[in-house]
Amino acid sequence: MKFYIASSLSNKEQVRYLASRLEEKGFLHTYDWTKNENVNTLEKLAAIGEAEKAAVMDANFFILVLPGGFGSHTELGMAIGSGKRIYIYSASNEPFNPEKTTTFYHIDGISKFVGDFDQFVGHIIKMELAYNA
Repeated sequence: MKFYIASSLSNKEQVRYLASRLEEKGFLHTYDWTKNENVNTLEKLAAIGEAEKAAVMDANFFILVLPGGFGSHTELGMAIGSGKRIYIYSASNEPFNPEKTTTFYHIDGISKFVGDFDQFVGHIIKMELAYNA
């Protein structure tokens, strides 16, 4: 099964850790945007955007690690629209608070997880292995 992880650059190490744990279990990462460096032209941005779009569409499941930026939420929209299984992680309940949330975090089919990151990783592995059993 293939996965894509969306987040902000501030979460780069968590994204890399999560990807490595999933790959250890045999899952395939469709695109690792954390390797992008020296993105200083519109052409480079466009190429990355195309690669990320293709990777989201190719994934069987999608993960959003909050906080995320504009790009990660655009990717979330693509994942929702294409019917992917979606997991959203936050260390706190703040992004799910009615005054600060987005409606799209709460639609059917989205699995939200608040708390310890290692437990979140274990949750995804357990859910996806069960889904593919």
